[in-house]
Amino acid sequence: MEDKKLSDQIKEQIRRIEYYEAILTEAEEALRGEGTAETDPGFVKRLRELSAYYGSSEWKEDFEADEAGLLPADLRRGVLSEDGIYNVLEEFEGLIEPDLEEAAGIDGSEHAKPKSDSKEKNAVCIGAVLLALVLVAAVAALMKGGSNVPDYDAPENWAYFGIGEDREADLFLLCPTVDTRDEFNMSLDDEKTRGSFLGALNMERGIYEESARMYAPYYRQAAMKVYSLDEAQREEYLQFAYRDVSAAFSYYLEHENNGRPIILAGFSQGADMCYRLLEGYFGDEELNSRLVAVYAIGWPCSDELVQKYPQVRPAQGADDIGTVVSFDCEAPEVAETFITPAGSHAHTINPLNWRTDSTAADRSENLGACFTDYSGAATREEPGLCGCYIDESRGILKVTDVDPADYPAIVPGLPEGAYHIYDYQFFFRNLQENVRLRLDSYLEIRGQEALDNAA
Repeated sequence: MEDKKLSDQIKEQIRRIEYYEAILTEAEEALRGEGTAETDPGFVKRLRELSAYYGSSEWKEDFEADEAGLLPADLRRGVLSEDGIYNVLEEFEGLIEPDLEEAAGIDGSEHAKPKSDSKEKNAVCIGAVLLALVLVAAVAALMKGGSNVPDYDAPENWAYFGIGEDREADLFLLCPTVDTRDEFNMSLDDEKTRGSFLGALNMERGIYEESARMYAPYYRQAAMKVYSLDEAQREEYLQFAYRDVSAAFSYYLEHENNGRPIILAGFSQGADMCYRLLEGYFGDEELNSRLVAVYAIGWPCSDELVQKYPQVRPAQGADDIGTVVSFDCEAPEVAETFITPAGSHAHTINPLNWRTDSTAADRSENLGACFTDYSGAATREEPGLCGCYIDESRGILKVTDVDPADYPAIVPGLPEGAYHIYDYQFFFRNLQENVRLRLDSYLEIRGQEALDNAA
């Protein structure tokens, strides 16, 4: 029994060493200008974890296990080297300020390394050196431009820019999650992912393009793996994505809008970004007066959002303006998803009958489900495919008349019967008609207001 306990302990130590070794390797790559640390907002956080590990009782236990020969010979263990962090630091020697060297307890003239017979002093030294590493890595990232937002004066940072000059309103469209790479935020240099980004926008553009001039920025969206994290961890990467979105929207307002009516739209992560724009910009009364509608499909318009931000107003009917059209689809038997967990509640509108209660809409009211490809072309269209009703307990749209086996969830973490990726496709033609209806309503109301003000 004692041997098994010891074995379990060693296994846990091995896992821990491998985790911190990976962070150390990432730091070394960053110093060489390799890897993706400069575009990863979690990099400094991981370095702080590494700093906390050094000099801790866990580090001492791992060091002693290594000294006793209890660890596998092929285990990478640079984190257990007393000189390891110092060697990483030396890569930055030309950038480190003298006072940081003094704080680290390093002799500026001889660059003497800490001695192994001074454990207490060594722990202090290593902690201070790690702090210097964090600061220098942050400076290096800034110097390389990794934490700056893209230049939205550059055409290559827009998927759509002013497409449809003769339209009466502008569309600011935000892409859903397409980045499935092993990273936390999308790299704008990855051509394959940029292709998927443009393709995903093309799939939904048909809902809006007949009514609006289109703008859609490339942004460093949160990658799919972020949604496996808990909500607090996830937020760090979504905030990083929103910085780009906000910069793009500011550029659009300054250089392109010129007082024109605005439609905000996005699906899934794109819908999340729409809410953030509402929070950050549309509390301004004058800008809010330009808002035709927000189509935030596939991400919940939560009670918390509505209570905290007066400008987040859920749609109540087919033609109200300045409101949020939101829904996410499930089979009737689904009890919860990570998008709308059990116990949460979203403000939802039925895209067939445009009601907010549980009144069911028959499939005959569906003008056409439309399934599109990356070019935007319809590969299949089927009027009357499905009906739907709102489950008022969670504020979720329950879709009827289709078989979950025919519409698999696909997205990691979503159960069978979660129709998330089909949200706008199931109701494509109804949404297309509604965009035109809301814009006509907007032009009529605001046009009359302009006449009244002139009088």
